[in-house]
Amino acid sequence: MKKSSSLLAFILGVVALAGLSFTTNPPKSTLRVDTMNSNIQWKAYKVTGEHSGVVNIKSGSLEYNDQGFFSGGSFDIDMTTIKNTDMQGDMAGKLEGHLKSDDFFGVAKYPMAKFVITKVVPRGKPGEYKITGNLTIKQTTKEVKFDANLTEADGGKIIATGDMKIDRSDFDVRYGSGSFFDGLGDKTIYDEFDLKVKLVAVR
Repeated sequence: MKKSSSLLAFILGVVALAGLSFTTNPPKSTLRVDTMNSNIQWKAYKVTGEHSGVVNIKSGSLEYNDQGFFSGGSFDIDMTTIKNTDMQGDMAGKLEGHLKSDDFFGVAKYPMAKFVITKVVPRGKPGEYKITGNLTIKQTTKEVKFDANLTEADGGKIIATGDMKIDRSDFDVRYGSGSFFDGLGDKTIYDEFDLKVKLVAVR
């Protein structure tokens, strides 16, 4: 009888420990990005001013490791959706068409861009991270580093935001660049542009 009781106690103990282990070490998880509520805002600069706009996220995910910590992710950018927001009408349409042309991003041939996180480093405050990843534009991949912030919203949603500064010449986007063409004067378009990324992920 004692042996049976001891065996039962042992089994119950193992089950309890297994349950505790599962609770403190949840399985790896992948959160899908809600593309309807996610986007990228862009801003580009030239000698005579600047232009800004948005481009849509096609798909994406945020990943958490088996300790429940943010560990990676990726997102695809639909380059065919490039939109200008600082102008209206024909002027905006003309700029959008030029950005989609072979002078810039050649979206007919390269409709998608992609960013894949390769390293996540916590910065010491809740939700703050240093992100390293590979950005691919026009089939050229370069490493990019930036700071990101993750917050939890109502409904179990995770909102991830981050600001990237990109050198377009790294991706063979050279139109109007003073780094490659002389005598452009006030028609010079600066190489660096900004991307403000917002990803809304759903648990």
